[in-house]
Amino acid sequence: MRALVTGGSGRVGSAIASTLERAGWSVLAAGRSDGDLAVVRDAKRLVERAAAELGGLDLLVNAAGEGFVPKPVEELTEEDWELAFGATAKGSFFVTQAAAPHLRESRGCVVMIEDVAAFQPWPSFAAHCAAKAAQAMLTRVLARALAPEVRVCGVAPGSVAVEPGQEERRAAETLLGRVGSPEDVAAAVAYLAGAEFVTGTSLVVDGGRLLQSAPGLQP
Repeated sequence: MRALVTGGSGRVGSAIASTLERAGWSVLAAGRSDGDLAVVRDAKRLVERAAAELGGLDLLVNAAGEGFVPKPVEELTEEDWELAFGATAKGSFFVTQAAAPHLRESRGCVVMIEDVAAFQPWPSFAAHCAAKAAQAMLTRVLARALAPEVRVCGVAPGSVAVEPGQEERRAAETLLGRVGSPEDVAAAVAYLAGAEFVTGTSLVVDGGRLLQSAPGLQP
């Protein structure tokens, strides 16, 4: 079992890589030093490197993302939009596009690491919300485009990487009364990697935040 995890040096990405490795997967965890995934050339180069080093691909996890910085709508710049959509939407597409032949051969799986921001309007994170909504749609589009050989699923985390001192406030926003962890997201990825009759859908891992939160609530 061979997996490429983009964003593999971040808190969530590294937890995913570690969980897969403990389950017996061979994993290439890619970080910023492995190229700009919004650039087709870099995306292709990373996939070919992973396929060569691992001997093929059975799983692609698109966990790379940028641009999660609060800023009023009136102050958003073109650069902010480029950053938000870069690795999150463009990168997820181009890496999956490059990986598709390998995944078709192995009848593998793609997991997009989405965000509940795709389903909630957060005024201070307009570009991030839009980019995550685009990524969530790619989950469905690519599931249709790559079927039946390749499954494409999403995991939409809520508060799982909370800043120190924010735990109590974030916990109150969930139905379960606690914040999650990167390992909660990793467990969902591991489930979807083996869920052979699941495709084109997103698993929300937020402790019930989407049900509890008022519209527009900030993260």
